[in-house]
Amino acid sequence: MGLNKKSVADLDVRGKKVLVRCDFNVPLSDGVISDDTRIRSALPTVRWLLEHGAAVILCSHLGRPKGQVNPKYSLAPVRERLSELLGMPVVMARDVTGESARGVCRAVQPGQVVLLENLRFMPGEEKNDEQMCRDLASLADLYVNDAFGAAHRAHASTAGVARFLPSAAGFLMQREIEVMGGALEHPARPFVAILGGAKVADKLALIENLLGRCDSVLIGGGMSYTFSRAQGGSIGRSLCDESKLDMVRGVMDKAREKGVALHLPRDIVCAREMSQEGEMRVVPQGCIPEDFEGFDIGPETRREYAGVIAKAGTVVWNGPMGAFEVPRFAEGTRAIARAVAQSGAVSIIGGGDSASAIEQLGFADKVTHISTGGGASLEFLEGRVLPGVDCLPDRQ
Repeated sequence: MGLNKKSVADLDVRGKKVLVRCDFNVPLSDGVISDDTRIRSALPTVRWLLEHGAAVILCSHLGRPKGQVNPKYSLAPVRERLSELLGMPVVMARDVTGESARGVCRAVQPGQVVLLENLRFMPGEEKNDEQMCRDLASLADLYVNDAFGAAHRAHASTAGVARFLPSAAGFLMQREIEVMGGALEHPARPFVAILGGAKVADKLALIENLLGRCDSVLIGGGMSYTFSRAQGGSIGRSLCDESKLDMVRGVMDKAREKGVALHLPRDIVCAREMSQEGEMRVVPQGCIPEDFEGFDIGPETRREYAGVIAKAGTVVWNGPMGAFEVPRFAEGTRAIARAVAQSGAVSIIGGGDSASAIEQLGFADKVTHISTGGGASLEFLEGRVLPGVDCLPDRQ
């Protein structure tokens, strides 16, 4: 995938109407935004456009309204927060490409910002419907995609509209592509991948891709028990994907062939249930009692993994080491977060739960890059083509 995409800074935007695809898919609780990180992430691009004399038309999805208008998923709370953060009024259309949107976009002047209603209120968005692409394109002169979190989707607003307008990547999109792409293509060595999370099936393609690039892979989280089971270990009631045991053995063989150090946990924190109460034990990996379940990597594993991370030149981390939402099972994830923060390596946190963990644990400002896109960052690291990136022209 081309890493050298045309940037918004390469466009002449003065006096132009610029349609910007953002990722404003923020968490809402009773209509109140509980985390505005994604809105803040879009501000550098929006502010640059305003400073350079553009009229800015923002668009995004929120939730999964499935092509139906649903007030619960309105972008109205986003409009309010945007107005506060930009310190200026943001006018919002009542629809996406209808009469209200056309009127608002006709009226918008350079130095002003408007917001369209939730793109997924339109059935044509997720179908990448050509008419919707044309209708979106008719609202503006230029298109900027700054929604890395939705770049793995071939939707009308993420990929289709780029066929009908001169296009470029926003600053957030550009940083995601350059930092993650650069780490994969030209990593400072040793290159260490830390992979956790619950489901081994979600990570097999990622492990396969990274085995050709990494020096060491550290495995943790729920997926580690499938590896343990594949080696004949006892895992009690721990998570295990029996259908993937042969594939996991294949991955271990491939790591040996390529000379990649594949580290599996040496010890496990296990309990009868995922709660703060009840008996908890630390046992060797592969020795979990029948009525117990593994919930975290143990102290010996934490020390070993921290030692590997301390020597790293590049670290990519995707997925927590255990059930970090329960404080007594957060120690493994906390130890890894601390080791990454202290390592001095180029460190990339691949969105989703790992990003939440590193932010909750207070290490966010100590890492090089936290990806804004969980699914998109996973697919990017797997080496897949992302439609929302692929549609943008390369720099000449």
